[in-house]
Amino acid sequence: MKELVEYIATSLADHPEQVKVKERERANTVSVELSLSAEDMGRLIGRQGRVANALRLLLKVAAAKQGKQAILDITEQQPH
Repeated sequence: MKELVEYIATSLADHPEQVKVKERERANTVSVELSLSAEDMGRLIGRQGRVANALRLLLKVAAAKQGKQAILDITEQQPH
């Protein structure tokens, strides 16, 4: 599931090198945290959150195939 989110996010981002994806698994739940540059946040969230919702839906379908639930958190990457 991490690879799916990473592939889609890097494809949409202007700065794909700044896309970071972390995956945590607990029991039947997979939590995926996506962080990217502030410039790419709008592009990944989309108008009225449509792109983010579509990404969440794809993640939930992939998780359901494995009998799990999925949560996607999108955060802005903190400057160093």
